[in-house]
Amino acid sequence: MAEKRTFINIENVVASATLKQNIDLNAIARIFPGVEYRPEQFPGLVYRLKKPKTATLVFSSGKMVCTGAKSEHQAKKAVMKVIEELKRNGIVIVGKPEIQIQNIVASAGLGGYIDLEKSTYSLKRTMYEPEQFPGLIYRMDEPKVVILLFASGKLVCTGAKKENEVHEAVAKLQKTLEEMELIYYERA
Repeated sequence: MAEKRTFINIENVVASATLKQNIDLNAIARIFPGVEYRPEQFPGLVYRLKKPKTATLVFSSGKMVCTGAKSEHQAKKAVMKVIEELKRNGIVIVGKPEIQIQNIVASAGLGGYIDLEKSTYSLKRTMYEPEQFPGLIYRMDEPKVVILLFASGKLVCTGAKKENEVHEAVAKLQKTLEEMELIYYERA
């Protein structure tokens, strides 16, 4: 059996934050000409950061949603940076935000080829309709994630709330595929 070469890449971390106060989005739009705010099209204001490269939606209710971060830490840092920039420019924000990670999307490669047809019957909670979509959809119970699995051994994992859940899910899937002889590694 050839050596396994598993890689995992965090593609996007979505975090939400609650400020427990109303925010004047018109005032933010006046102070920060770089933000996007078109209330007739969308109720939120888009605040983009270059570092970390993220977009944070800010709503008048004080709720925020940050997307584009590549780690949990980066998502939390981005939310705090937006809040600090608002405060520094005269927007009154009382208290600390409650920040929660909502979703982590990661890609990975298992380093082998997968028999998706057999996997459909061997794994529980799967959906595979190759005429509709080339990947197998696998709903894992523990950790609670959804994995899109492709014959090439590449996958997309979504639904994790912590980065270690992604690593746990990928390792668990790889072990299961090996035990059920559903993954084939090329000989070196």
